[in-house]
Amino acid sequence: MSDDFKRVEAHTCPMSTCAVPPGSPCHTGRGKVAVQYHTARFRLVPQLAKVLNVPTPAVRKPGSAWTELPRPVDTGAEPVGHVRLGYRRAFTARQSLDAQFDAMAESEVNRVFADKISARAAKRPELEAAVTLAGEIRSSGVRVTLVVHEHKRLGRGIELAVLAEELKACDVGLAFLTGELQGSHDPSGIVLTVLAAMSGMERGYIRDRTLEGHESARKRGKTIGGAGVVDDAMHSMALHLREQEMSLRGIAARLVITAGGKKGQHPTPRIRHSVEWAPGGVRDVARDWK
Repeated sequence: MSDDFKRVEAHTCPMSTCAVPPGSPCHTGRGKVAVQYHTARFRLVPQLAKVLNVPTPAVRKPGSAWTELPRPVDTGAEPVGHVRLGYRRAFTARQSLDAQFDAMAESEVNRVFADKISARAAKRPELEAAVTLAGEIRSSGVRVTLVVHEHKRLGRGIELAVLAEELKACDVGLAFLTGELQGSHDPSGIVLTVLAAMSGMERGYIRDRTLEGHESARKRGKTIGGAGVVDDAMHSMALHLREQEMSLRGIAARLVITAGGKKGQHPTPRIRHSVEWAPGGVRDVARDWK
């Protein structure tokens, strides 16, 4: 069982209709234990800021009558300790990581992760491992800083912005040993805040450009998405076979695509199928055969 619920229950629920104190699960308007924690509450936990929901564990008996549980003892203690995780990166196999290693040794790094990978590579497994470990350590109450030789080792602008957003969500600091951004940057500081905002803006720009492109294509009469493979004759045959109580898989095996890139293949029923049973008999739901 995940400890996420413990992190959530360390906070008072900010929902005015709930407002339960630390140590207790959220409740519904009818006084029952909610099946999941309110979004406003679990987003107070940096590590959970991006998740869609946090289920209430079985130990809290979701659906039962809500009663306040004992509140956790607040020691008032500050985070204990400080871990510094290093990250080195070479863009080619011939590049040496020695200079970066020496610089990190002088900065008292506890553990070093290293990637030898092209600047064009989308995946950086060692960096991902470093960020994951940093988040896990920070969740235990220990301060964590990711140390990098210089910001260029983290990739292009948007890659750095995405990383900053992840670190900020986990409450992990970032330090550069050299370069324009040299120095230590707090998770709530201006550098990580601006970089994280850039990441969000870029996602918004990409989404807007995609929607604008779709709208422009529609105005020119172009079809968005894959071309349909079901014509009227095939659709009528599918309905007829369904009336004969044939299964959807059986129907798909009887039909053959007659045109397009999938000519000669059988259509595949997906999610909501072309035909299904209804109380009054067969009804036409949607031509969703691909």
